Amino acid sequence: MRDFAGRIAVITGGGAGMGRELARQLIAEGCNVAICDVSADAMAETKRLCEVERLPQGLRITTHLVDVSDEAQMLRFRDEVAAQHDTDKIHLLFNNAGIGGGGSMIANSREHWEKTFNICWGGVYLGVRCFLPMLLKADAGHIVNTSSVNGFWASIGLNTPHTAYSAAKFAVKGFSEALMCDLKLNAPHIKCSVVMPGHIGTSIVANSRKIQNGSDADALSAEEIAAARRRLDANGVDSGPMSDDEIQAMVHERARSFLEEAPTTAAAAARIILDGVRTERWRILVGDDAELLDQRVRATPEQAYDGDFYHSFATEVGWKLG
Repeated sequence: MRDFAGRIAVITGGGAGMGRELARQLIAEGCNVAICDVSADAMAETKRLCEVERLPQGLRITTHLVDVSDEAQMLRFRDEVAAQHDTDKIHLLFNNAGIGGGGSMIANSREHWEKTFNICWGGVYLGVRCFLPMLLKADAGHIVNTSSVNGFWASIGLNTPHTAYSAAKFAVKGFSEALMCDLKLNAPHIKCSVVMPGHIGTSIVANSRKIQNGSDADALSAEEIAAARRRLDANGVDSGPMSDDEIQAMVHERARSFLEEAPTTAAAAARIILDGVRTERWRILVGDDAELLDQRVRATPEQAYDGDFYHSFATEVGWKLG
């Protein structure tokens, strides 16, 4: 699909990060957009940014408050898109919503683990399941599922468990590859791509903490401070002499640096993704770090979880994750 003008795109997780930038760039190319998110305020800002330049007559951007892990809400989202865009079809589906958290099967709660898994994997499955009938009615369609480098390498550092997110992203990658083959046989006018970003400058660190805790508060709870101390101790940093305020500051600094010091911006990531859609690439690696990590894991898979592998890679690309 080389031209997005006049098409209709659905984007989950459109309130920030890559979802917001996909919306902005698609609108700029004359594509109608429907975004969903769990934050009405974040979506309002995305919509405002899309409308900074007055939209051409007839071009629409709609916002929808939705938890992508809830099938009833996703079906409502689909019905709202049909009604508000006055259509029975869509052309582009970006299953982009995701959060972190629930890294450990042992140290984290089942509730946090399953929330991450159900959003990162369940949101993709439900996105396809709910919107596939509208894609089938289009003359051409493209499904774009966001996995991660953690869909082929299940780590962000030696002392940081990453099970829920990695399990979900492996599932997204496998599902997307199988779906691509299914579509070739049963709906050849629909393409499918799997996106595997490296470190992208988004607010996922800060937003994930709020979603996991069901609160918009910036201040950490006592439980979160205790968990942060455990992570520091596991990484060889004695948290004992540190005050709670210092712990708070460190956590907020991590969220800031993840957003502002990433090697690839969300806007650049969106451009790479849309270029991949235009050229019908089914496998879209986003960022030089993602490209390099893919090469390294393929070259030495047995060493992929060794200390030397991680340290040499992190040093080369400047990663400070984990």
